[in-house]
Amino acid sequence: MTEAPAVATAAPILLVEDDPTTIDVVRAYLEHEGHATAVCRSGGQALDVMRQVAPRCVVLDVMLPERDGFQICTEIRRRGSTVPILILSARADEVDRISGLGVGADDYLVKPFSPRELVARVAALLRRSEIAPRPLAVLRLGNLELLPGGHEVRVGGSRLGVTRRELDLLAALLAGPGRVFSRAQLLAHLQDTDEPSSGERTVDVHVTRLREKLRAARASVAITTVRGVGYKIEPVARP
Repeated sequence: MTEAPAVATAAPILLVEDDPTTIDVVRAYLEHEGHATAVCRSGGQALDVMRQVAPRCVVLDVMLPERDGFQICTEIRRRGSTVPILILSARADEVDRISGLGVGADDYLVKPFSPRELVARVAALLRRSEIAPRPLAVLRLGNLELLPGGHEVRVGGSRLGVTRRELDLLAALLAGPGRVFSRAQLLAHLQDTDEPSSGERTVDVHVTRLREKLRAARASVAITTVRGVGYKIEPVARP
C-alpha cells in the first residue's frame, strides 16, 4: 500500500514502514518541518514506489512484509541510485549497524528513537547530498572517474552505484592520489556538524564497501591501508 505525499514540495521523503504508529509519528514530524512524505507499507512494493515518487531521501525499516530493509537497500544501490537512505531498526548490536552501512545505508537509527533526532538526521542527509560542495572538474585516476557535480562515478565508462557517503569518501581520496588521509580527516568529509558521530569505525566500514565495489568493477585503482595512519588511493594494474 502506498500513500501519496501530503505536502506540495519538489520531491518527498519516502517512508518504508509497516507499523501504523511509527508511520503517523514520523510523517507528522517530517511534515511539521515542511517535508512532503510518501509512505510505503510493504517491502515488496518499495522499489516500485521509489520509481514512482523519486524521493529525496528514504527512511527504511528493516523488518518489513515480503522483503526486508537490508535487501531493499542492497537493490537500490545495485541499480545505481545514490539517494540518501536512513535505516530504522530495533536491532541495536554493532554487527547489525555495520551490516546496514555495509549494504549501502547512509545512516542507521535504532528503535525506539526520538522523532526529533530522526528529523535532524534526515535534514543532515539532505544537507550533505544537496548543498555540500562537489568537484567542479572531472576527477580521474586510472579508469575511475568522478564526474562534475560529484553525483556519478564511472569505471571504464560504466556507471558505478555508490552511496552518498562513498561519494564523499571517494572525492576526498581522489583530491590527493597517493596522499595518506587519516581516519579523522576522512570522517570529517562524511559527517555534517549536526549529525551525531559514529566514530572512525564508520570510515572503515565505508572503505571496505567501496573497495569491494571497485574490485568488482575492475577499477584500475586501489584504496590502500597505511597501518596506524589511514588510507590512500593509488593506481594499480588490473589483468
